[in-house]
Parts: sequence; C-alpha cells; structure tokens
Amino acid sequence: MKTVLITGASSGIGAGLAKSFSADGYHVIACGRDPARLEALHQTCPNLTVRLFDMTDRDACRQALTGSYADLIILCAGTCEYLDGGVVDAALVERVMNTNFLGPVNCLEALQPQLVRGNRVVLVSSMAHWLTFPRAEAYGASKAALSWFAESLRLDWEPKGITVTVVSPGFVDTPLTRKNDFAMPGRVTVDEAVKAIRIGLAAGKMHIAFPAGFGFILRLLSGLPAFLQRTLLRRMVRS
Repeated sequence: MKTVLITGASSGIGAGLAKSFSADGYHVIACGRDPARLEALHQTCPNLTVRLFDMTDRDACRQALTGSYADLIILCAGTCEYLDGGVVDAALVERVMNTNFLGPVNCLEALQPQLVRGNRVVLVSSMAHWLTFPRAEAYGASKAALSWFAESLRLDWEPKGITVTVVSPGFVDTPLTRKNDFAMPGRVTVDEAVKAIRIGLAAGKMHIAFPAGFGFILRLLSGLPAFLQRTLLRRMVRS
C-alpha cells in the first residue's frame, strides 16, 4: 500500500485530497491542527493516520514527522490575511509567511532524511503571485517565496530522483476563501481542485495550474503595460 502525507488535511483542498487518496487505497497520513476535524476525517477514512501539530513550530514538525515515510508528500496547509489601506502590519505579514512559506520548509526539513528516489513532493502555491493584487502583499509574497523555493529545490533534488511539483490554484471554494469580501472569478469547488491535482500528478506534471480560463486571463494581464495592469487589477478586486 502506497502512503501519501498531506498537510492542511483538516479542511479545504487538503481534506478533499485525503478523502480521494484514501478511497483509492492509499494509506493517508493526515496532518493538521484541528483535532475535531481530523477525527471526523478519520471516521470516514479508515486507512488514515492523524498527525496533530503546528507546522509553523519547527520542533513540533520534527517530533511529528521525523521517521515518517511517504511515497507522496503534499504540503497544502495555508492561510490568507490582507493588508487594508496600504497599512503595513509586520505581525500580520509574519503570520502569513510563517504558515505559507516557513511551515512547508519546516516540514521538508523534517521529512528529507526519509526521502528516496521515486518520491514526489508537492507544494501548493497559488496563482496570486503571478500578478500583484491590491491588499495581497503578504499572501502574494508568501506564495511567490514558496514557488521560488520549490522551483529551485527541484533542480537540486532532480539528480537524486526526487520530483518536486508546484500546484497553483486560482480561487477554490473553501472556508478560507469564503472570508473574502470581493468577487472571485473562476472559483472552483474542492472536488474540482482535487480532480485537477490528481490528473496533473498522474500525468507527471511539474506545474499544475487551474482553472485554465482564469490562468489564461492572468497570463494575458501580465503582458499588458504596467499602468493598464494596475487599473484592471484594482477594478477586479473592487468588483
């Protein structure tokens, strides 16, 4: 039986992936911070092991993950907070960076001694760093850092036979995005996100981005002159 380790398994994409892989006969190591949600997940997925820890705590990661082996590692725990009115809040930025960037790094540090040729590591980033959105200074920076780290790590781990994949979703209907106070074009369901990720992994893709339509729009916007980008992105966030 193959093993998949998933962070952020308490809800959203992580929980959806845990259910999907469990249904396909994988042993799932479900990691998160919410004991009630993880226990509820365990009740529906008998071939699932719960690991309760805070990935922003380096020592906690070591204690929870050292010695753990998984054929597939999916790091998708994340958070989102916005800076309002351009007021820089260092504590807010630190919280977001700790969860979205340093958290996955902590997990990888703890897991790397067990990695062997043929393993795959998946880091869930976001399309948010493809363009600079208003209010998204912390979130966009954290996902840009994660993507850069993953792309660089791929170059170092590829000779060892360890594959690194970056997943860049657009808006996904999760408890996190439901807090947003703006329109979210192209928003997909968790089931649709899980399907896109599983199809991409089965195809051996190094980069999985969805939904395609929203991604195309962002790529198109990135080719426009800077002043047009700023105007359109401000309108997009306000609408």
